[in-house]
Amino acid sequence: MSVDYVDRIRQLDWPGLRRFWKQIEAGASGWPPGKALEHLVLRAFELSGATVRWPYPVRVDGAIVEQIDGAVHLNGLSCILECKDTAEPVTIAVVAKLRNQLLRRPAGAAGLLFSRNGFTESAITLARFVAPQNVLLWNGEEIAYLLKREDFSTGLIGKYRISIENGEPNGSILVEMAS
Repeated sequence: MSVDYVDRIRQLDWPGLRRFWKQIEAGASGWPPGKALEHLVLRAFELSGATVRWPYPVRVDGAIVEQIDGAVHLNGLSCILECKDTAEPVTIAVVAKLRNQLLRRPAGAAGLLFSRNGFTESAITLARFVAPQNVLLWNGEEIAYLLKREDFSTGLIGKYRISIENGEPNGSILVEMAS
C-alpha cells in the first residue's frame, strides 16, 4: 500500500470523487492502472460511514499470496474488494480469483467486484453459482449513481439484500434504490 495514494484520495469529498470518476472514465486520472478506481471506491465507502482497509498484501510464511484491493466493514457485513478498470468487460477469471480469495475467509465474508465496464455473461453466470453465493458485481453505471447519491453504504446494503432475496449477485441497485 502506498500511503501517498491514501493521503491523495482522502483530500477528495463527494464533488471531488465525482470529478475523479470522470477522469477515470476518460482514462486520464494520472494514477497507475487500477489504483485510481480501488481508491475511489474505498474513499466513497469511507465517506458513507463504512470502515475501510486500504489495499494490502496477504502474507503466508513471509511470502505474498494475495494482493487485496481493500476491505469494507459495515453493520456486521465484512467484504473484500476487487476493482477492475479495463476497457473490456471483466471475464470469468476475475470472478474465479475473487471466489478463491473468499474461500480463505470466514463463510460470512462477501466479495465486492467493481468493474468500470461491466462483466461478460460467463462472469455473471459464475457469480450466480459460486457456493456460497458471496460475490456482488458492481458496474460503472452503479458507481456513477452512488457517487451522485453520495451513499455507497446504502448501495452495499441494497446490493446484498438483492443477493439474499433473489439469489442475484448482479442485481441493479439503480432499481433497488429508486423504489
